[in-house]
Amino acid sequence: MKELNLQDILENTSDLTKEKKVWYVAIIGRPNAWKSTFVNSLIWEKISITTNVPQTTRKRVLAIYNDDETQIIFFDTPWIHKSDKKFNEQINNVAISSFKDAEVVLYFIDSSREWWEEEKHIRQILEMVNKPIIKVYTKTDLEAKISIPTNENIVKISSISKDWFKELLEKVKSHLKTWPMFFPEDYYTKQDIYFRISEIIREKTFLHTKEEIPHSIYVWVEEIQDTEDLLKMVAYIYTETDSQKYIVIGKSGSLIQTIWKEARIELEQIFWKKVFLALRVKTKKNWRKDDKLIKEILN
Repeated sequence: MKELNLQDILENTSDLTKEKKVWYVAIIGRPNAWKSTFVNSLIWEKISITTNVPQTTRKRVLAIYNDDETQIIFFDTPWIHKSDKKFNEQINNVAISSFKDAEVVLYFIDSSREWWEEEKHIRQILEMVNKPIIKVYTKTDLEAKISIPTNENIVKISSISKDWFKELLEKVKSHLKTWPMFFPEDYYTKQDIYFRISEIIREKTFLHTKEEIPHSIYVWVEEIQDTEDLLKMVAYIYTETDSQKYIVIGKSGSLIQTIWKEARIELEQIFWKKVFLALRVKTKKNWRKDDKLIKEILN
């Protein structure tokens, strides 16, 4: 399977005349409801980064599922939540805008956690969505903290097994139209190489920091040189304050070294070639209040 290259599609669209059940499906839910894990597991590729930090997903991530009769384009959306912060409001807008393009909405509900105010907020938003909504109760192999009702618009899936994916896919397919394919069958994502690299670096930074640090950083890939045997890149982790910058760097550069090593190893596994990664940390004060920058990060 290949990463999507838009120029390749424009030059060779011969297989796009084939008809299948095709359309977009949006996935929403509270933090750590298993949205990104589901997408990665279904596609058998790492499309979305996953951490235990709320609000890991910041922009709409597109994953393409193909079988003999279907091409489903999933939108893995950011966490919907109440907030008066500009950056968080923009993240909410990214998630909500996905409903407009989707034919079906999958509402992921973590059965291993009790209800929070966030769940009520999501349900209020869904009341205004005039499209099929399938409730997906996740992590059902764990101890349930909520009651799971039984009706035709509900599916249960395991946190570790794909046993119930088929049932979920069948429910989705029942709502899709027969249409010429949107993408070639061997593509699984629409992400460009800059985004994929920045997300892997951001994931490793999230995994090794805590409290406010993960939400105060963004990653910018400045330069890429891609050859047959080597992928070279220059990337920056930006923080909001100098104190955060020094935390990310770590004592004697220990933490940034760990982030660099783990990111490089995973990038080599994704791109199947050696990776040279020049990684630096910089401060960009109050970047979450910069409208222009936020637009660049989320679009």
